Amino acid sequence: MRAKIIRGFTLPELMITLGIVAIVLSTAVPAFNTTIRNNRLAAQLNSVMADIHFARSEAAKRDVRVIMCRSIDPNLNNPTCSGDERTWTTGYIIFADDGNYSNNTYEPGTDILLRRGQQPTADVRMRTNETWNNNLEFNSTGSTNEGGIAIMSICDYRGEDHGRQIIVARSGIPKMYASNIDNCIPNP
Repeated sequence: MRAKIIRGFTLPELMITLGIVAIVLSTAVPAFNTTIRNNRLAAQLNSVMADIHFARSEAAKRDVRVIMCRSIDPNLNNPTCSGDERTWTTGYIIFADDGNYSNNTYEPGTDILLRRGQQPTADVRMRTNETWNNNLEFNSTGSTNEGGIAIMSICDYRGEDHGRQIIVARSGIPKMYASNIDNCIPNP
């Protein structure tokens, strides 16, 4: 009778293979985490940019003032323009004003709620400068009612090297920048 030959790995071969796998994983996992964080920032930046373009185009299309304001809970049936000064991490709403330009708040009976901006994913912060403090208003011409350049910084705990900014000129045209970020506080 012939003996059966059993093939497999020896213990030294298995240990060497596991060592190589451990080395590869120890270099790949941190790079993967960085990619995830960068994608979170990019997704939030793109979402806010799309909402700014939407608000600007709706103002021109509807021939009314459209306001993007921070909100503590944009998912309420009747959300309000509220929140901590210059901090937009709880979300925001975009609404068309009824023409009563004496206030800058959403009034459910007369204003038209156009969009709800959700709070960003974990570890992402959004802060604005004094010009963009409470809200960003677009006239029917697509320009802003702000007194200067409106700036929003979007960043995470990694700081200025990874942060991004949205700068909206008085013309209403937003631009993205990946510089001039300081601890998620917008710099003019």
